[in-house]
Amino acid sequence: MSTAWANGSTRAWRLVRSAVLARDGYLCRAHTEGWCAKANRGTDHTCTGRADETGPYAGHAHHVYGKRFGDDPAYIVAACKACNLHIGNPDQQADPQPEPRTRW
Repeated sequence: MSTAWANGSTRAWRLVRSAVLARDGYLCRAHTEGWCAKANRGTDHTCTGRADETGPYAGHAHHVYGKRFGDDPAYIVAACKACNLHIGNPDQQADPQPEPRTRW
């Protein structure tokens, strides 16, 4: 069994991902459309420009607004692995600053 199943991959998601990658020509739209810059994660990365590093079924598909719209292909773009990992989950904010706590 593939490790993708352990992370919650379903047949429906794999079909959506495949359709999004084909629609975008296996090119990294996450970087070209500026989603990497909007992430403002403070770390640098190198976009490979291609979403099919080891074949068409290995590309990443990025939910541009998180899971807010589910797996609607209108809100998913093809992404290279570096960009998808750099952007992360758009629903999660950056880690909050630590607050001092008093021990009683």
